[in-house]
Amino acid sequence: MTELESLLRTGLAEGPDPPELTPAAAAAGLLDVAYATTDSPLGTLLLAATPAGLVRISYLDFDGEEAVLEEIATRISPRVLAAPRKLDEPRRELEQYFEGGRREFEISLDWQLTKGFGRRVLEATAAIPYGSVSSYREVATEAGSPRGSRAAGNALGANPLPIVVPCHRVLHSGGGLGGYTGGLDRKRLLLGIERGQSAVDVGR
Repeated sequence: MTELESLLRTGLAEGPDPPELTPAAAAAGLLDVAYATTDSPLGTLLLAATPAGLVRISYLDFDGEEAVLEEIATRISPRVLAAPRKLDEPRRELEQYFEGGRREFEISLDWQLTKGFGRRVLEATAAIPYGSVSSYREVATEAGSPRGSRAAGNALGANPLPIVVPCHRVLHSGGGLGGYTGGLDRKRLLLGIERGQSAVDVGR
């Protein structure tokens, strides 16, 4: 194991990455997951991406930065480093979305934190058009299990890519909001943005 690989393995335990570590790791092909934080109307978000695409979006006040980075290190790779420039495009598209200027995300997604029925539920959710809503039963049916509403709800609650994979568009059959990771206020805000309200007005 090289000195650089050793630093990458221990970096999460020792705190923020030294400024010189990220470019060196990238040049050596050792940067498996890049992450950055960004401010939003929903609070501070942590974004993480692999070479395949965006792999994680987290509400930091809900999940906690350390816990999210540990999850990524365990489930994807310990080679996780802060590299804001590698998240420029996701941050730009999210900013446009919150301002009401983007209806579809064009960034590539890495689905590796999902599998099986849960992944099928999230793929069905990703197909719900901007400004539209669906129900837990409908996405469960699209995923191949018409009676799997509860399991669909669990899959949506574990969505590693909220906002971009729009689990906020899934409601109870009777029109109730249902649940949302990060709290129902965020779900209301996202639905409000897609009804043409500004994030500032929705948040009041």
